[in-house]
Amino acid sequence: MVTGLEVALLLFVLALFVGATRIIRTVKPFIVNAAVGLLVLFLAEALFGLEVALTAVALLIVALGGVPGAVLVILLSVFGVAFVP
Repeated sequence: MVTGLEVALLLFVLALFVGATRIIRTVKPFIVNAAVGLLVLFLAEALFGLEVALTAVALLIVALGGVPGAVLVILLSVFGVAFVP
């Protein structure tokens, strides 16, 4: 026989699962943008010798902007405006 506690636990686990999938769907584009942007930053350093200081603000710009954000961070570093190591 199924008790009320078992039903409540099942509903709780189901709610956690639905919440986790929604959070992952929301965060996934930012993770992809951040990974691609960081790849661009590392390729710029490896191929062209450009050094960029990786700070929390730079990572936020890259995560939100992706490749254009990475290019912006690189340009700001090259011109000495921000993110200079």
